[in-house]
Amino acid sequence: MDRRDSLKSLLVGSVAGGLLVTGCAPGAENAEVQPQANQDLPGYGRNEKEKEHDRKVMAQEFLNEHELETIAVLVDIILPSNADFGSASDAGVVDFIDFIVKDMPNNQLPIRGGIAWLDSHSNKLHNKVFKDLTLEQQKGICDTIAFPGKTKPELMAGERFFTRMRNLTMTGYFTSEMGIKDLGYKGNTPGVWDGIPADVLAEHDVDYEPEWLAKCVDQSKRMDIAQWDDEGNLLN
Repeated sequence: MDRRDSLKSLLVGSVAGGLLVTGCAPGAENAEVQPQANQDLPGYGRNEKEKEHDRKVMAQEFLNEHELETIAVLVDIILPSNADFGSASDAGVVDFIDFIVKDMPNNQLPIRGGIAWLDSHSNKLHNKVFKDLTLEQQKGICDTIAFPGKTKPELMAGERFFTRMRNLTMTGYFTSEMGIKDLGYKGNTPGVWDGIPADVLAEHDVDYEPEWLAKCVDQSKRMDIAQWDDEGNLLN
C-alpha cells in the first residue's frame, strides 16, 4: 500500500475529512479587510450572506509568496501525484490553506511559525530554506517530524506543524473535485430494478406476462411517464 492509499484508508475509516479543520476563531468577523475583490466565486451552493463573507475573506492577504511556495512543496510531499490523480497542489490545496488561514485566524500563527521553524531547521542542516532543498533532503526532514511518538524532543515544534499541515492537506484534497473522484464517491445513485429474479419466480411457480414484462421491466423506458387508458389499462 503506497502513501496515498494509506492516507485514503485513514480518511475513509474516520468520520470525514471536513472534521479535521474545525471551529471558528473569535474575532474573525472583525478582521481588517482590503477593498473587496471583484472576483467570481466557485459554483457551489452558498447563500448571499455566505458569498459576501467568502468575498471578504478572499480579498484579504496573509501568507506571502515564500510561505505559499513552501506550502506547495510540503503538501505535495504529504500527498504526491500518482498514475491516476494529481498531487495535493494540483487539486488546489494551496489555495484551500490560504483561505483557511484567513477564515480561521487561529491557524495563522501556527502555520507562519511552523514555516519559520522549518526554514530555520533546514538552514541548520543544509544552509538553505526548505523549499530550496532537494526532494531527498526535504523528505529526510519530514521523516523526522511525521511520526508522532517517534519525534525527538527538540523537534516537537516541527511535529506539531507537520501534523497540522497533514490534516489541512487531507481535508483540502479529499473535499476537492479531484479528491472526491480519487475516493470513488458517486453520491446517491438511482437503482435499477430488472424484475423479480428468475429463480424466485420458479420457486413460486409464477411468471411474468410477456406484455407486462415489456412495459414494466424495460430499462430503456425507465424515465417515461406511465400512461393509462380510461379503463385502467397500462398503455406504455
